[in-house]
Amino acid sequence: MCAPPRSLSEVLATLEVARLDEAELLPVPQSLSFAPRDDGGRRRRRGGGGGGGDGRGGEGDEEGEEEEDAIVILETDETLSGELRAGHSLVIRGDGEDHAVLCTGDATYELRAADTSNLLLLLPDARTADSLWAEGHAEAPRLLTAHVFGFANSYLEVRRCRPRLKKLRSLLGECPFSGPENEAQYEGQQKYTTADLLDRVQASEVELQAGLKALNACQIDGRWRMLDLDYEMRLLSLLTQLVDSESWSFRHVPLRVCLDELGVLEPRDMIEHCLNCYGEWTDEEEGGAAEVVYSLHEDRVCRALAVMLLKGCVKFNLAEFCDVWRQSVPEGMDAQLGQLQGVALVERAARPEVISLLRVEDLPDDPQERFSKLFSLRDKWTEEDIAPYVRDLCAEKQSVSALLTKHARSSMHNGVKVFNSRRSVS
Repeated sequence: MCAPPRSLSEVLATLEVARLDEAELLPVPQSLSFAPRDDGGRRRRRGGGGGGGDGRGGEGDEEGEEEEDAIVILETDETLSGELRAGHSLVIRGDGEDHAVLCTGDATYELRAADTSNLLLLLPDARTADSLWAEGHAEAPRLLTAHVFGFANSYLEVRRCRPRLKKLRSLLGECPFSGPENEAQYEGQQKYTTADLLDRVQASEVELQAGLKALNACQIDGRWRMLDLDYEMRLLSLLTQLVDSESWSFRHVPLRVCLDELGVLEPRDMIEHCLNCYGEWTDEEEGGAAEVVYSLHEDRVCRALAVMLLKGCVKFNLAEFCDVWRQSVPEGMDAQLGQLQGVALVERAARPEVISLLRVEDLPDDPQERFSKLFSLRDKWTEEDIAPYVRDLCAEKQSVSALLTKHARSSMHNGVKVFNSRRSVS
């Protein structure tokens, strides 16, 4: 049992004792009552809306049981509120070992539990002056009744964060595509659709698609597959060799000829996929008919060929590497070390100077672990050298300088500002 809500006369009597004028109350005054609990201690939610006049609710309201603990209060910003008002869904994603995130169609938010010193009351049937006016009430009732279904002293706050795509690479790496002749070894092994990946990867659909594109993944029989690195480099080498043998400009690579020439060596759809990964296509008129022509992306091609050369080498003499690298790229492309930011690390202090493979995607996602790994590889970093390896850790509107201030200690070395670890590195 619970006490009935106060009537208007009782409220007026209370105001008189407190020496308050009814006009001093904010619109619309509401008399609160707590829903009764069942034998298990759970609140039973009252049905029906609040009444006007003396403020008493109607008799015979339906009651359904709900547990207070089943309700979690979520703080939303303008973007999330807009998504909800538009009828879009918000999805919480994460496996059992993950810290849950909230996803819209194109963004990911970190969820954090926060406490409040004020007790938050949950009133499903509460009505405001604005809502009453929107419903066409010319004058708000003097008193409304609202039933308190539950209360909370904590809520979930949200903060925009980077999508957590490390698991995407891990899942697709379980059975990479390395050519039709090797598919038998992956028979019966799980392969993932877009829906499967959305269930497992903590990212919005837009961010997931961007992650798949960054991995050069493709769909085979409706399942997403990442190309084996050696196989991907084989496809790219076939394309660059064809460009050189035909004396084409790398900005004018005809699709039809590529498929005709290379289709006997590799599947035609894989040749076209490689062109899409490393180039941009346009339609051109050729003899009165439209022909698809690709312009290879200079930075992507040079970077991929550099990875192929550095793969398997602990360290490569920098001068020798640059000579071999520049000879391996198609005619007309200019291979520059600036293209290798976040891919390779140059040791200028070594004699002779050396270069080694260090890809940002191979580093830990956790900021503290990332910095620990980087400082174990090199004691002191300039901002120019370390920026490509930490830029993806920056929160929204956070600069690399601010991130370095938080996780590293700065000092001057030979007139140059450098950063080193705040902690001892084992």
